[in-house]
Amino acid sequence: MLKKIISGGQTEADQAALDIAIKLGIPHGGWIPKGRITETGTLPERFKLKEMSSENYSECIRQNVMDATGTLIISYGRLTGDLDSARKATLRCGRQMLGVDLDQMDDIKAALLLKDWIHLYRIEVMFVIGQNGLYARNQTENIIEGALTMGAV
Repeated sequence: MLKKIISGGQTEADQAALDIAIKLGIPHGGWIPKGRITETGTLPERFKLKEMSSENYSECIRQNVMDATGTLIISYGRLTGDLDSARKATLRCGRQMLGVDLDQMDDIKAALLLKDWIHLYRIEVMFVIGQNGLYARNQTENIIEGALTMGAV
């Protein structure tokens, strides 16, 4: 069912989603600010994201939400900053949304939930946004790869 994974590439979790797409041979993309600027530096060229005409990441979030069938938000606790902006943009655009709070569930439960969400709502293009940090990267990889290898593709 899932045909493409998109992200803004801003955080290690965002980039992990793109890496899993590449690893599993799923098309990837998304929108990034002008100059390929991220929270961790310049986005590597292996990620095939399109640059916006501005450096404003909020515009990228809105465009990624509009291009997606559904938004996956991976967080630890309450949504703030860009994660909350993504939630609001998804609601405004009338798209499907799945929020995974990793303070409330483990990777396996999150992967099962993601697999079911993709099937139930026929998610073809998934926008992934998450937090920074090595732990966030590893958990995002586990969740997305787990869901997709259980049959969500």
